[in-house]
Order: sequence, then structure tokens, then C-alpha cells
Amino acid sequence: MAEDDRDATALSERSVSDLIKQLSDQTATLVRQELDLAKAELSVKGRQAGIGAGMFGAAGLIGLFAVGALTACVVLLLATAVTGWLAALIIAAVYGAVAGGLALTGKGRVQRAVPPTPEQTVQTVKEDVELTRQRVREGRR
Repeated sequence: MAEDDRDATALSERSVSDLIKQLSDQTATLVRQELDLAKAELSVKGRQAGIGAGMFGAAGLIGLFAVGALTACVVLLLATAVTGWLAALIIAAVYGAVAGGLALTGKGRVQRAVPPTPEQTVQTVKEDVELTRQRVREGRR
């Protein structure tokens, strides 16, 4: 008798409850293995994302240094026309004005976004509920 025939005979002699238990065990094992694989994959991706975020942070810091050097350059350039302290004061005032404008613009945008409720969606859901109520009332008449 071939091995495949023996396996088929063995399976046909087992009860349905045994087969269901075996299926359940195999399914649980498969799910555990898939979860382990997902954890391993997410761990690798998380590590890569962390390295990328660190690189972005370093780029931001170096960019800040570049802005500082550019500011010094502009102050020194302006110092050829006026005294050094006045050149630095002018550049600081310009930066302050730009920061103030950005802050006011940002504040306005945040206020438009608050509260963070999807107002249009809430309104359309209310309309859908009212329409459904009307149809139910019409169906009862």
C-alpha cells in the first residue's frame, strides 16, 4: 500500500471532532507564526524609521548652523554701511518681524481648525438619520 493511501485511510478513520481540533491547532499555529513575522518586520522597519528620523534631526541642526552663519554674514555685510551693533539690531528686528508674521498667520490657521470635528460629515450624518426616520415613518403608514 502506498504512503498516500495510508494517509488517506488514516484521515478517513479519524472523527470529525479530531479533524476540527487539528484544524484549530494548525490555524492557531499559523496565526502565531504570522504575528511573529509581522513583529520582526515592524521591528526592522521601526529601526530604519528611527535612523531616518535621527538623520532628519541632524539635518535640521546643521541647517540651523547654516542660518546662523548666513546671519553673521549679513550682519558683517551690513556693518560695512553702519556700525556693527546697529547692523545686528537691524537683522534681529527683521527676524522678529518675520517671526511675528508667521506666528499670527499660524494662530489664525489653528483657530480655523479648532474644534477638530468634521462639521460637514456631522451635518450629512444628521441629514441621513432624518431621511431614514422619514422613510421609516412613511413605511409604517
